[in-house]
Amino acid sequence: MKNSLKPAGSTDRDGLERGSFHDDYRTYRVRASSAVAPDSFQVLTGETEDLVLIVSGLNSGELKATWGPFWRSFKPNWKIWVEESAFRVFYSQRQPIASAPVTWRFCEG
Repeated sequence: MKNSLKPAGSTDRDGLERGSFHDDYRTYRVRASSAVAPDSFQVLTGETEDLVLIVSGLNSGELKATWGPFWRSFKPNWKIWVEESAFRVFYSQRQPIASAPVTWRFCEG
């Protein structure tokens, strides 16, 4: 499975598209529930916008994943990959956190 994250582009008509990721078969789009302080996001695929996953409870911290009917029977490791990829895309437009400064440690003996 490939995890190629793509930021939302100029095709976003309403400001809710956060970006996309893909595997060997499909491209998955991540869409926020609202432009300001969204409490959930959706993962969609295909031209008919097949609903893959909804993650709710972002503001409360009580996260809940709801899978679309076709996707419920997929293997747990694939579901984990989709969830992790979707979270990366959803939060990729936020300000990046500065990395910790590099520290050097030397052992004398």
